[in-house]
Amino acid sequence: MPKAAAVEVQAGERVVRVSSPDRVIYEATDRTAEVTKLMVAEYFASVEDGLMRALRDRPTALERWPSGVRPGMKLATGRADKDADAFYQKRVPKGAPDYLQSVEITFPSGRTAEEICPSEIAVPVWCAHMGTLTFHPWAVRRDDVDRPDELRIDLDPQEGTTFTDARRVAAVADELLRELGLKGFAKTSGNRGIHIFVRIRPEWEFLDVRHAAIGFGRELERRDEGVTTAWWKEQRGARIFVDFNQNCRDRTIASAYSLRPIPGAPVSTPVTWAELTEVTDPGEFNLFTVPERVADGDPWASIDDEAYSLEPLLRLWEELPGGELNFPPDYPKMPGEPPRVQPSKKVEAHWDAEGNRLEDRG
Repeated sequence: MPKAAAVEVQAGERVVRVSSPDRVIYEATDRTAEVTKLMVAEYFASVEDGLMRALRDRPTALERWPSGVRPGMKLATGRADKDADAFYQKRVPKGAPDYLQSVEITFPSGRTAEEICPSEIAVPVWCAHMGTLTFHPWAVRRDDVDRPDELRIDLDPQEGTTFTDARRVAAVADELLRELGLKGFAKTSGNRGIHIFVRIRPEWEFLDVRHAAIGFGRELERRDEGVTTAWWKEQRGARIFVDFNQNCRDRTIASAYSLRPIPGAPVSTPVTWAELTEVTDPGEFNLFTVPERVADGDPWASIDDEAYSLEPLLRLWEELPGGELNFPPDYPKMPGEPPRVQPSKKVEAHWDAEGNRLEDRG
């Protein structure tokens, strides 16, 4: 069969060329038809208002699945995965259009890179042409890439828990935020989890925002025994993990209105708190259903109306016991961080009181 010619997609005031438009990205399921590359590009254009509210002026990594989503396909998460089918693009790709803007960001290692910084809907549509399904924006804006304007609460169901458990914990989180004078905005993760975002004033560093997330998670643990902030999986049990490290530098969460690489083309979908109490199957929010849903407006339309102080959450960090927790494994050893070894494998005699391995002290 001859290869289909490229087509043009209207994206705001621009026309974006999309090659291989009939390439199947998602195969059909028992409740959704197959999804082509052209349909992905058109989907992003159709949710412009909400998608750009999530991405505008934020350095954004791309999760690219150029061959589509199939059972057994693997997403590269490190250099050892060079033969993976999908990958994260953290630098501006070659051949980017001249209207694409970028900003320099600094990784935890100290290295820097120019990363895409979407300023108009034509950019996500062009990214669809490049095989992008999921956008991973930083919690900062381009005018200050070192001070987040967003706190992200990632409620991650562990083995033995369900979306229903995450929904219960989200209600507790909403109640706590309101008690602290903060307003959270919820969305489905596109899988089993729930994300809650809080706009904050860009007056604190990444480390402060991470500590605020830890403090918030610890208070949730006090209120609901089905919540944990334990970093090591062997300690989490069948509970909802509050992934505080999603607030670290270069740690990102799938944006609102991103597709997820799961059969059925599910979408990470903003919901009102009232709606969330009625959601039983987040897979119902997908490429086919979300455009009609947002025709009446984005549930997050008011998210930028007010930015809050982080101080109430930092007080929780200071007042609740527990101290520092582990950082992501690619981070340099951080001050006060516990030993980077699974508790079940730790031999006390090999570590000093500061969490340093004795043979590393020279």
